[in-house]
Amino acid sequence: MRFTVHLVEDAEKDLLDIYQYIAVNDSVEQADTLLDHIEEAVQRLETFPLRGHITPELERIGVFDFKEIHYKPFRIIYEIRKAEVFVHCVLDGRRDLQELLQKRVLR
Repeated sequence: MRFTVHLVEDAEKDLLDIYQYIAVNDSVEQADTLLDHIEEAVQRLETFPLRGHITPELERIGVFDFKEIHYKPFRIIYEIRKAEVFVHCVLDGRRDLQELLQKRVLR
């Protein structure tokens, strides 16, 4: 079964922020490469959305609807609804994400 993958507005903003940070602090080429790899990871959700695991920070508060995959150090947080995947966040996994995730995905 093939799933349709959607990036919600917050996830699109996350990708733009990541790209801009890498372009300014490293190089445009590195930013392009990183963005390509993250987008490839997201597109693989079309065929393998169940491969992710439940997001630990949300599991601790009893929320089991969101999964995550990694393109280190980034965490791609998503939700599966029927034949659709909604990517809610692309976040740096080195950050403390408990409060941020609760605000972003539970609103």
